[in-house]
Amino acid sequence: MLAPEPGVEIDGFRLGERIHVGSMASIYRLEGPRGPLRLVMKIPRLGAGERSANVVSFEQCRMVLGALSQSPHHPTLVAYGDVETTPYLVMEYIEGVRLDHWLQRAPLAPQETARLGHALALALHDIHRQDVIHLDLKATNVIYRPDGKAALIDFGLSCHRHLPDLLAAEFHTPVGNWVTMAPEQIAGERCDPRSDLFALGALLYELATGKRPFGTPESAAQLRRRLYRDPRPPRALVGATPPWLQEVILHCLEIDAAARCASAAQLAFDLANPGQVALTERAERSRSDSFIRVARRLYKARRFEPSPPPPPATDLTPLPVVVVAIGAQETGEPFFEALRAATRRRMAANAGCRIACITVVAPAVALTDDTPTGRHIRQLINLRRWAKPLGLPEERITYHVLESDEPAAALLDYATVNEVEEILMGPGKEAAQVVNEAPCSVAVVRPLPAG
Repeated sequence: MLAPEPGVEIDGFRLGERIHVGSMASIYRLEGPRGPLRLVMKIPRLGAGERSANVVSFEQCRMVLGALSQSPHHPTLVAYGDVETTPYLVMEYIEGVRLDHWLQRAPLAPQETARLGHALALALHDIHRQDVIHLDLKATNVIYRPDGKAALIDFGLSCHRHLPDLLAAEFHTPVGNWVTMAPEQIAGERCDPRSDLFALGALLYELATGKRPFGTPESAAQLRRRLYRDPRPPRALVGATPPWLQEVILHCLEIDAAARCASAAQLAFDLANPGQVALTERAERSRSDSFIRVARRLYKARRFEPSPPPPPATDLTPLPVVVVAIGAQETGEPFFEALRAATRRRMAANAGCRIACITVVAPAVALTDDTPTGRHIRQLINLRRWAKPLGLPEERITYHVLESDEPAAALLDYATVNEVEEILMGPGKEAAQVVNEAPCSVAVVRPLPAG
């Protein structure tokens, strides 16, 4: 699927100027009879050579933006197209200036750094109180409106603590911006709002000093240094940095999430009230930690365990998960109907359960006509067609295409990570291994006999 050209109409929306081309999607202004509208359309990149993560990111963004209440701190979702037909998101166009405009002029005066950080902390507080964590905070994803409010954009890698995390379910490598990524994200933790505070601390550091606190990692090994290395204190780079600002920045950049500022609201208060910031030894640091302290942290980093995340802001009980595993080669309608019947029985027994439909496919092979995104979409369509007769509302069913040479191992890994209650699957060769090793109950479903 090639990126459409301006002037093309999609479901009645006319594309205007292409204003952004990213690694996962392109964004267009929309045009009306009298010129540009206050709307944009985001279209995922799904052509040859594109990653299957683009499809998952699109689905995640649609789900999370649709759950957020209307606010000046993020775009409003207006309409969307389904990944089975024409995938797109139509959202509010946010007028303003991106944060990278100020980064180009860094180092900034402390008051300017605090002003920008305060507005961004308020935006984070707005989404955190709705149990959404951005997890991809970077300068190009922050826009300051003319009234000074900060708006967060691009929720394709975000997490909603009461909705399925599609990225965590399908990918087990760090996903996000490596420049600002928090240590716990590197270790696979995606449900801690304090990860966004770490990223904000990294942005404040760059605004205040003109330097990135951890450089630009180019490998996973370089990225993992964040589990044990601390940045040079801002005052070692810019001597005029006031102690209170260094205290705030280094507080955000603590390796252990439990040692950071408790919330975005508290961080916003500190940035707006420098005179009330409680100073610790962080405020007076003039150099990075000693070799001995770093060596101790390096030893601990080999078995790094993130601190438990704080409880969600809203008190909701997570729905029990029932996995329906459908082999990529299974096409028989008698088996499909038997699987639906078993699923209906589980839904009748537990009206609050959530269904996760899963297909496991072998990793994509280079130099073939098949593309990761094309194959991913094809399998998603097959799963949705199977599930359509169930009539489940969208919040109670999700679809996952996992890549693995070992389907049974992939199912077992998913069941463990997502605390699955039961797996429904066919009697294929993987069934015996899943039955023997699954951390939950397993039901092997056979097609009903003819007649």
